Amino acid sequence: MSDATPTPTATPERPQLPAQSPPVDPAETAVATDKAASAGKLSWWRGDGGDGAKRNLGLIGVLAALIVVGAITKPDLYGDPNWVWNNVLAILQLASVVGVVTVGMTFVIIGGGIDLSVGAIVALAGVWCTTVATQSYGAGGMIFTALAVGICVGLVNGVLISYGRLVPFIATLAMLVAARGLAASISNKQTQVSSSTFINDIAARKVIGIPILVYILGAVVVAGWVVLNRTTFGRRTIAVGGNPEAARLAGINVRRHTMLLYALSGLCCGIAAIMLTSQATSAQAAMANLYELDAIAAAIIGGTLLSGGRGTIVGSLLGVIIFATITNLFAINGLSIEAQNMVKGGIIVAAVLVQQFQFKSVTRLLARNRVTTAT
Repeated sequence: MSDATPTPTATPERPQLPAQSPPVDPAETAVATDKAASAGKLSWWRGDGGDGAKRNLGLIGVLAALIVVGAITKPDLYGDPNWVWNNVLAILQLASVVGVVTVGMTFVIIGGGIDLSVGAIVALAGVWCTTVATQSYGAGGMIFTALAVGICVGLVNGVLISYGRLVPFIATLAMLVAARGLAASISNKQTQVSSSTFINDIAARKVIGIPILVYILGAVVVAGWVVLNRTTFGRRTIAVGGNPEAARLAGINVRRHTMLLYALSGLCCGIAAIMLTSQATSAQAAMANLYELDAIAAAIIGGTLLSGGRGTIVGSLLGVIIFATITNLFAINGLSIEAQNMVKGGIIVAAVLVQQFQFKSVTRLLARNRVTTAT
């Protein structure tokens, strides 16, 4: 009889159960969520998303500095609350016409173009709507004519640039000369007086103590902000100005969109023509002189890139108000227009230099220095 040793049977291994995580404290979760949200907000503020807000705050700071200068130079005037309120309304009314033109100019520059003919378009629309034949149709006919002339001339600019492949600078410069010449020919180099009471009263009337021209400026600015920030047209404008080829590959009709941008600029010029005609109760071929430079300068001051792809309506409005405040400040101090123009030129140069300066590079350099010092 042989001894048989029983073979041991292998016991199956029990599966490893995952380790249970400790219970999560809801309070700690809430704190972590708040920290993440705060970090997200700070990253937005430090990144490209906060550039517009920081720039607008800087422009508000410039306005505050101008007010302080006015209070120092003319303490007797700035000490009167009634005068201060009336002066604010005067500044806004002064900025209203150029502000409307600047809204259209901002769209064109964001879209990668430039329009040197806006002042001439305002003059042509104003002269055309104040002819005897047009005034016979009443205020409605005058308003329709000004808007139609502005849109049509803008479309001509857009067609020449988009489909004629002309450089925007050359096309709009040619339109500047042509529109001024046509306005002089229509008016026979004479001042045409507006006989429409409705048109003339636009600049004279006030609603709740605020001039109607300021309401028109506000309406155009709000409409421009909504179109730029809340519509497909605005997103396409930024895309076309940032990278036209990428926009074309994405399915955007770049030529048609560029043409519409110049038509929009012409529409703003037509509105400005009615406003300027109301202020002067007349129109002439020399009106709105150098408005194109004022509009471009205000847009640049507001942060609109000359290369296209970036800009804000609010920033452009603040730029217009800054220039109007400078004009008002020089006027109440009895300073010459030549000195005023030199100051404006310096501000424009400084704004362009700020656009070209890379703040992120300086921030990164400072951060590297801090890390090096800490180690």
